[in-house]
Amino acid sequence: MFQHKHPYEPFLFKDATKLIVGTLPPPRFTIGDLKDDDVNFCYGSRDGQLWPILDRIFNLNLVYKNTDYAIMQRKHFLEKYKIGICDIVASAEREKIDASDLGMQNIELRDLFFYLKQLPKVDTLLFTGGNSKNGPEYFFRKYLKEKNKKLELLSNEVPRIHSFTLEDRVVKTVSLTAPSGAANRAVGSLEEYKILKDKNPNFNTIDFRVLQYKKFF
Repeated sequence: MFQHKHPYEPFLFKDATKLIVGTLPPPRFTIGDLKDDDVNFCYGSRDGQLWPILDRIFNLNLVYKNTDYAIMQRKHFLEKYKIGICDIVASAEREKIDASDLGMQNIELRDLFFYLKQLPKVDTLLFTGGNSKNGPEYFFRKYLKEKNKKLELLSNEVPRIHSFTLEDRVVKTVSLTAPSGAANRAVGSLEEYKILKDKNPNFNTIDFRVLQYKKFF
Protein backbone atom coordinates (compact mmCIF):
# COMPACT_ATOMS: atom_id res chain seq x y z
CA MET A 1 0.00 0.00 0.00
CA PHE A 2 1.44 3.37 -1.05
CA GLN A 3 1.33 6.11 1.62
CA HIS A 4 0.39 9.23 -0.32
CA LYS A 5 1.29 12.19 1.88
CA HIS A 6 0.73 15.78 0.87
CA PRO A 7 4.23 17.13 0.12
CA TYR A 8 3.44 20.79 0.85
CA GLU A 9 2.36 22.70 3.91
CA PRO A 10 -0.58 25.05 3.29
CA PHE A 11 0.52 28.29 1.62
CA LEU A 12 -0.98 30.85 3.99
CA PHE A 13 -0.41 34.48 4.98
CA LYS A 14 -2.33 36.92 7.16
CA ASP A 15 -3.80 39.05 4.35
CA ALA A 16 -5.32 36.13 2.43
CA THR A 17 -9.02 36.57 1.58
CA LYS A 18 -9.51 33.40 -0.48
CA LEU A 19 -8.24 29.84 -0.15
CA ILE A 20 -7.86 27.31 -2.94
CA VAL A 21 -8.86 23.90 -1.57
CA GLY A 22 -8.02 20.68 -3.42
CA THR A 23 -7.04 17.14 -2.47
CA LEU A 24 -3.55 15.77 -3.25
CA PRO A 25 -0.98 16.33 -5.99
CA PRO A 26 0.12 13.28 -8.03
CA PRO A 27 2.18 10.70 -6.09
CA ARG A 28 5.42 11.67 -7.86
CA PHE A 29 5.35 14.92 -5.89
CA THR A 30 5.31 12.95 -2.64
CA ILE A 31 8.35 10.89 -3.60
CA GLY A 32 10.15 13.81 -5.29
CA ASP A 33 10.29 12.24 -8.75
CA LEU A 34 9.27 15.35 -10.69
CA LYS A 35 9.33 15.84 -14.45
CA ASP A 36 11.38 18.64 -16.00
CA ASP A 37 8.23 20.65 -16.72
CA ASP A 38 6.61 20.08 -13.33
CA VAL A 39 6.83 22.91 -10.81
CA ASN A 40 7.70 21.89 -7.24
CA PHE A 41 4.75 23.73 -5.73
CA CYS A 42 1.02 23.34 -5.22
CA TYR A 43 -0.80 22.41 -8.45
CA GLY A 44 2.54 22.21 -10.20
CA SER A 45 1.89 19.05 -12.22
CA ARG A 46 2.59 19.50 -15.92
CA ASP A 47 -0.76 17.79 -16.54
CA GLY A 48 -2.73 20.13 -14.28
CA GLN A 49 -4.72 23.07 -15.63
CA LEU A 50 -5.04 25.43 -12.67
CA TRP A 51 -1.90 27.45 -13.37
CA PRO A 52 -2.46 27.62 -17.16
CA ILE A 53 -6.00 28.88 -16.46
CA LEU A 54 -4.78 31.55 -14.01
CA ASP A 55 -1.95 32.37 -16.42
CA ARG A 56 -4.50 33.25 -19.10
CA ILE A 57 -6.80 35.20 -16.77
CA PHE A 58 -4.04 37.37 -15.27
CA ASN A 59 -1.46 37.36 -18.12
CA LEU A 60 1.21 36.02 -15.76
CA ASN A 61 3.71 34.73 -18.34
CA LEU A 62 4.44 31.80 -16.04
CA VAL A 63 7.40 29.48 -16.55
CA TYR A 64 6.55 25.76 -16.57
CA LYS A 65 9.86 24.30 -15.44
CA ASN A 66 11.19 22.61 -12.31
CA THR A 67 12.98 25.76 -11.13
CA ASP A 68 13.00 28.08 -8.11
CA TYR A 69 11.98 30.95 -10.40
CA ALA A 70 8.78 29.15 -11.42
CA ILE A 71 7.90 28.63 -7.75
CA MET A 72 8.61 32.28 -6.95
CA GLN A 73 6.35 33.47 -9.78
CA ARG A 74 3.43 31.53 -8.37
CA LYS A 75 4.00 32.65 -4.78
CA HIS A 76 4.22 36.28 -5.82
CA PHE A 77 0.96 36.00 -7.74
CA LEU A 78 -0.86 34.44 -4.79
CA GLU A 79 0.40 37.07 -2.36
CA LYS A 80 -0.47 39.92 -4.72
CA TYR A 81 -4.05 38.72 -5.14
CA LYS A 82 -4.43 37.55 -1.52
CA ILE A 83 -5.07 33.92 -2.40
CA GLY A 84 -3.84 31.14 -0.12
CA ILE A 85 -3.80 27.38 -0.69
CA CYS A 86 -4.92 24.81 1.86
CA ASP A 87 -5.72 21.42 0.36
CA ILE A 88 -8.03 19.39 2.57
CA VAL A 89 -6.31 15.98 2.35
CA ALA A 90 -3.24 15.47 4.52
CA SER A 91 -2.61 11.88 3.44
CA ALA A 92 -4.19 8.78 1.95
CA GLU A 93 -3.30 5.22 1.05
CA ARG A 94 -3.37 3.79 -2.46
CA GLU A 95 -3.24 0.27 -3.83
CA LYS A 96 -2.49 1.65 -7.30
CA ILE A 97 0.00 4.50 -7.51
CA ASP A 98 -1.85 7.10 -9.57
CA ALA A 99 -3.51 10.49 -9.11
CA SER A 100 -7.13 9.28 -9.10
CA ASP A 101 -9.25 10.80 -6.34
CA LEU A 102 -11.35 7.63 -6.24
CA GLY A 103 -8.23 5.55 -5.54
CA MET A 104 -7.64 7.21 -2.17
CA GLN A 105 -8.28 5.08 0.94
CA ASN A 106 -7.88 5.62 4.70
CA ILE A 107 -7.92 9.34 4.16
CA GLU A 108 -6.70 11.80 6.77
CA LEU A 109 -8.12 15.30 6.44
CA ARG A 110 -6.53 18.55 7.44
CA ASP A 111 -8.23 20.62 10.13
CA LEU A 112 -9.36 23.53 7.98
CA PHE A 113 -11.00 25.36 10.87
CA PHE A 114 -7.62 25.44 12.62
CA TYR A 115 -6.18 27.37 9.68
CA LEU A 116 -9.25 29.53 9.08
CA LYS A 117 -9.23 30.75 12.67
CA GLN A 118 -5.73 32.11 12.02
CA LEU A 119 -6.89 33.86 8.84
CA PRO A 120 -9.73 36.21 9.82
CA LYS A 121 -9.88 37.88 6.39
CA VAL A 122 -10.68 34.69 4.45
CA ASP A 123 -14.27 34.84 3.21
CA THR A 124 -14.18 32.38 0.29
CA LEU A 125 -13.03 28.79 -0.25
CA LEU A 126 -12.41 27.86 -3.89
CA PHE A 127 -12.83 24.10 -4.25
CA THR A 128 -10.99 22.60 -7.23
CA GLY A 129 -13.83 20.15 -7.76
CA GLY A 130 -17.33 19.38 -6.56
CA ASN A 131 -19.22 16.88 -4.47
CA SER A 132 -18.37 13.74 -6.44
CA LYS A 133 -16.80 11.04 -4.25
CA ASN A 134 -13.38 12.04 -2.87
CA GLY A 135 -13.58 15.52 -4.36
CA PRO A 136 -12.79 18.65 -2.30
CA GLU A 137 -16.41 19.58 -1.59
CA TYR A 138 -17.19 15.94 -0.71
CA PHE A 139 -14.42 15.87 1.88
CA PHE A 140 -15.34 19.28 3.24
CA ARG A 141 -18.94 18.15 3.77
CA LYS A 142 -17.60 15.15 5.67
CA TYR A 143 -15.37 17.45 7.72
CA LEU A 144 -18.28 19.79 8.53
CA LYS A 145 -20.45 16.87 9.61
CA GLU A 146 -17.82 15.97 12.20
CA LYS A 147 -18.06 19.58 13.43
CA ASN A 148 -21.88 19.41 13.56
CA LYS A 149 -22.11 21.95 10.76
CA LYS A 150 -23.34 21.86 7.18
CA LEU A 151 -23.23 23.80 3.94
CA GLU A 152 -26.11 26.09 3.07
CA LEU A 153 -26.93 26.27 -0.64
CA LEU A 154 -26.69 29.74 -2.22
CA SER A 155 -26.69 28.82 -5.92
CA ASN A 156 -27.31 25.44 -7.55
CA GLU A 157 -25.89 26.47 -10.92
CA VAL A 158 -22.41 25.29 -11.92
CA PRO A 159 -20.20 26.24 -10.17
CA ARG A 160 -22.36 25.58 -7.11
CA ILE A 161 -22.03 28.10 -4.29
CA HIS A 162 -22.62 27.40 -0.60
CA SER A 163 -21.83 29.03 2.72
CA PHE A 164 -21.08 27.98 6.28
CA THR A 165 -20.53 29.77 9.55
CA LEU A 166 -17.39 29.74 11.64
CA GLU A 167 -17.85 31.53 14.95
CA ASP A 168 -19.18 34.96 13.88
CA ARG A 169 -18.00 34.70 10.26
CA VAL A 170 -19.88 33.55 7.16
CA VAL A 171 -17.59 31.90 4.61
CA LYS A 172 -18.65 31.21 1.02
CA THR A 173 -17.59 28.12 -0.92
CA VAL A 174 -17.40 27.84 -4.70
CA SER A 175 -17.15 24.37 -6.27
CA LEU A 176 -15.22 25.09 -9.45
CA THR A 177 -15.10 22.65 -12.33
CA ALA A 178 -12.00 20.56 -11.61
CA PRO A 179 -8.87 21.79 -13.45
CA SER A 180 -7.98 18.31 -14.70
CA GLY A 181 -8.26 16.37 -17.92
CA ALA A 182 -10.43 13.82 -16.13
CA ALA A 183 -13.18 16.44 -15.77
CA ASN A 184 -13.32 17.31 -19.47
CA ARG A 185 -16.14 14.86 -20.17
CA ALA A 186 -18.25 16.48 -17.45
CA VAL A 187 -17.54 19.92 -18.93
CA GLY A 188 -18.58 18.69 -22.36
CA SER A 189 -21.96 17.60 -21.04
CA LEU A 190 -22.83 21.01 -19.55
CA GLU A 191 -25.55 22.89 -21.42
CA GLU A 192 -23.68 26.19 -21.03
CA TYR A 193 -20.60 24.66 -22.63
CA LYS A 194 -22.63 23.25 -25.53
CA ILE A 195 -24.16 26.66 -26.24
CA LEU A 196 -20.75 28.36 -26.27
CA LYS A 197 -19.31 25.57 -28.43
CA ASP A 198 -22.13 25.98 -30.96
CA LYS A 199 -21.38 29.68 -31.20
CA ASN A 200 -17.65 29.08 -31.61
CA PRO A 201 -16.47 25.62 -32.80
CA ASN A 202 -12.94 26.45 -31.58
CA PHE A 203 -14.17 26.93 -28.00
CA ASN A 204 -12.74 24.22 -25.73
CA THR A 205 -12.89 22.96 -22.15
CA ILE A 206 -9.97 25.16 -21.03
CA ASP A 207 -11.74 28.23 -22.47
CA PHE A 208 -14.81 27.26 -20.45
CA ARG A 209 -12.84 27.06 -17.24
CA VAL A 210 -11.14 30.39 -17.91
CA LEU A 211 -14.56 32.06 -18.15
CA GLN A 212 -15.76 30.31 -15.00
CA TYR A 213 -12.69 30.89 -12.84
CA LYS A 214 -12.39 34.53 -13.87
CA LYS A 215 -15.59 35.33 -11.96
CA PHE A 216 -14.20 34.07 -8.66
CA PHE A 217 -10.45 34.78 -8.72
